[in-house]
Amino acid sequence: MRVLITDSLAEEGIRKLKEEGFGVTHRKDVDEEELVKIIPDYVALIIRSGTKVTERVINAASNLKVIGRAGTGIDNINIEAATRRGIVVMNTPEGNTISAAEHTISMLLSLSRNIPQANLSLKKGIWDRKKFMGTEVYGKTLGIIGLGRIGSEVAKRARCLGMKVTAYDPFITKEKAEEIGAVLCEFDDLLSSADYLSVHTPLTDHTRGLIGEREFSLMKRGIRIINCARGGIIDEDALYEALKSGKVKGAALDVFERGKPFGSPLLELDSVIVTPHLGASTEEAQARVAVEIATQIADVLKRGIIKNAVNILSLSPHLKKKIGGYLSLIERIGSLSAQLMEGNLRGVEVIYRGELAEYEVKPLTVSLIKGLLGFVLKEDVNYVNAPVLAKERGIEISEVKTTEKKEYSSLIEVKIVSDRGELKIEGTVLERKIPYIVKVNDCSLEFIPQGYLLVCNSVDKPGAVGKISTLLGNYGINIAGLRMGRSAPGEENLSVYTLDTSPTSEVIEALRRIKEVLKAKLVHL
Repeated sequence: MRVLITDSLAEEGIRKLKEEGFGVTHRKDVDEEELVKIIPDYVALIIRSGTKVTERVINAASNLKVIGRAGTGIDNINIEAATRRGIVVMNTPEGNTISAAEHTISMLLSLSRNIPQANLSLKKGIWDRKKFMGTEVYGKTLGIIGLGRIGSEVAKRARCLGMKVTAYDPFITKEKAEEIGAVLCEFDDLLSSADYLSVHTPLTDHTRGLIGEREFSLMKRGIRIINCARGGIIDEDALYEALKSGKVKGAALDVFERGKPFGSPLLELDSVIVTPHLGASTEEAQARVAVEIATQIADVLKRGIIKNAVNILSLSPHLKKKIGGYLSLIERIGSLSAQLMEGNLRGVEVIYRGELAEYEVKPLTVSLIKGLLGFVLKEDVNYVNAPVLAKERGIEISEVKTTEKKEYSSLIEVKIVSDRGELKIEGTVLERKIPYIVKVNDCSLEFIPQGYLLVCNSVDKPGAVGKISTLLGNYGINIAGLRMGRSAPGEENLSVYTLDTSPTSEVIEALRRIKEVLKAKLVHL
């Protein structure tokens, strides 16, 4: 069996593949045309961020069984095309955790003691101790946004430095955060109390521009900002203004909105420390991910063991026929729940009702967890590790099966429990195997969970829905569909608008100012 490697890979990984008996070809800088020509000869392809595995490449890969990403990001792989062809796509989400955490702490300390600036000054022949007066991190508060693998490791190391650690992460329990050594708090409270702020979330539609002008206005004067996660989470224009005004004392950035930040005014500021995306750039991390992906490739092809697959959920043909239509539904219920819930997640209860309860439903529960955690963890969560990640975060999952039917022959009921209450969502698969949400809390309504959805809770009075629709129209946002429900006449009304385009934050804020609107949330599925 032959394995093709088209990006840099540490020698330890190549050696592991050869020890497993594979023929290995290592070719760098292969363009799409060449890859289409040579890919039919290989059963496995290993890449990093440089190679783009397009649908055309996948369609030409007549013998390909597995694609391995030596690292985390998989947005350079056409997952849908690979899944359609039955090709396993896997990554190595754990390999760079320690290196990324250590780089974050390095940036934090460099920021505190002006190390890069002092180094540059001294090499220019200037001895100026007063100019580079620093500050201790001991006793200061580090606010962490995202308490996943890397965020947790940063928290542990910050605690060893004598720092107080606060964290914002709705998808981790209070008890688990305390075990790590962090105190959970609300987003705005974290911003207003932190002396240092470190970001550790993936870049999604919901985290893009997460830290902007409003957020900077809430922060202490003199706060220091670290981003070793993803460019785009921090609005760089707003950061520049906050640095110029002195609201932000300094920033340490390993990632940028445009990838390479050349021409950015941030580079002109002495208060900004930058590195060229070095979070995972250690010899140990590169060796670790190389060996991990080589081992995973060998496990799939020689032993039938799948680890860190991002697209394959193993089902027998019989079980797939019976429950396959519900896999997409329940994953979307998970993502919808993540976007509608409030507070910190504590537990999840899922009830499989009717005919569905007669079958093995564990794969459905895994899909639910993947959808729920995937909203915040993105490529870090997959069908294999989703239950493990839920357990690591202290999230309790209960599963109930009952053959008792309600309005539908099969129904999935999901209850999300947080420290602010409960959220209930029910769904089923109707004609032509199309997934539908049929109930949210006590409001019955049917809508397809896909695309941009505006979910509004409003008072049940004439004119409320009209005001919402008119406002959307005034902003040029076309409504493709509208479904409404209510628990009882005169009670709260729930309306779900399917939109052709995503409204801006300005539109959402304008909606919330309509006096009849109680809540307005944008959901993307």
